[in-house]
Amino acid sequence: MASATVEPLGAGGRMSGNPSSRQPRAARATQRNATSLRGLDWLNFFMANVQTGFGPFIAVYLTSQRWTQTDIGIALSVGTVTAMISQIPGGALVDAVPSKRIAAVVATLAIAGSALLFAIQPDKLQVFTAEILHGIASCVMTPAIAAISLALVGRAALGERLGRNASFASIGNGLAAGVMGACGAYVSSRSVFILTAALAIPAMFALRMIGPARVPRVPAREQGGGALRGLATLFTDRRLLAFAACAMLFQLSDAAMLPIAAARATAQAGSAANLLIAACIVVPQIVVAFLSPQIGRWAETRGRRYVLLLGWGALPLRGVLMAIFPNAYVMVGLQALSGISAATFGVMLPLISADVTRGTGRFNLVMGALGLAVNIGATLSTTMAGALADHYGVRIAFLGLAGAGGLGTLLIWLTMPETRRRRRHRQ
Repeated sequence: MASATVEPLGAGGRMSGNPSSRQPRAARATQRNATSLRGLDWLNFFMANVQTGFGPFIAVYLTSQRWTQTDIGIALSVGTVTAMISQIPGGALVDAVPSKRIAAVVATLAIAGSALLFAIQPDKLQVFTAEILHGIASCVMTPAIAAISLALVGRAALGERLGRNASFASIGNGLAAGVMGACGAYVSSRSVFILTAALAIPAMFALRMIGPARVPRVPAREQGGGALRGLATLFTDRRLLAFAACAMLFQLSDAAMLPIAAARATAQAGSAANLLIAACIVVPQIVVAFLSPQIGRWAETRGRRYVLLLGWGALPLRGVLMAIFPNAYVMVGLQALSGISAATFGVMLPLISADVTRGTGRFNLVMGALGLAVNIGATLSTTMAGALADHYGVRIAFLGLAGAGGLGTLLIWLTMPETRRRRRHRQ
């Protein structure tokens, strides 16, 4: 993607230097921008690799270390609560740091350190410390990548860039899951976390490829005071309130669908359940990798509401179909709908954040606030679905999750305005 360069002015406001000297300078700037964008591609790829190690592998590893299920649940809860508490402060911190790349470097080192804590000695103190460190660092890393993207491409091209980010992250996630699964099976469960820490090294090299990513400062009078005051001001914005509610309902519908399906697959498929679950993870990642760039383009050309309705509408359809078709193998095909929703959500959350914070300097703060809404929805999802499955059966649990998705889709239709700024075409 070519970038415009502004030449320094000489005396009298004329361009300094001759055209032949300006041309190489412009070419060098274009090359630097292209290198930065390639670095951003690889950063998304390798950070997805790193974050994959903190998924289901933690439960497998701690089980192999003779942890009880209660203790594992407490450890995971420590990470979840830390992430919820850190969402808004993490976003505010990234807003306050002039160099978003430095924020990403520190977060990457912290995530690698938390992986090493798991690998070195999995006692309770170190595991809880690792969960806290990872929760805080992740709440800095996510908005930092979004801010770097915004700084490199600007608002006009942000939708397509976010789609590319999601595509590279999805490819990295899928490949890392396979490699880490093989390491856990054929080497040891501990090796997963050593590999996770090692993958931070290429992520650091990717960050080094990225030029200084500085979002222009917004004057204090436009920011409206401190972080809390700015957040209070933004949350009187109807667009943000509506989207926060829709994001929470999205996760309320989505987060528990695969765990409930996995429990049903285990009961039906026996020893083949692990392969089915692996397929259920890989299928949506493939869809996300191919669809995310197109989602970004549609968001810029057709509008945000069109894309939001597409992604949110896939949720109730998926829930209803899972309730109707209980076959474990059909479940794998239905996971393609999960890919549509995930691609939409991954692109639209930072894009809507950029839309509603234009000119405020609160982009990452709002990213953190929306992340809090997402975490609340995900936490409620597993609790609600588990209770429905225990008392009324798995089919009712899927219908309940589909109902939450349907409510979110209806809320977008009724309350969510278009946030894309119309471009003025010059003659």
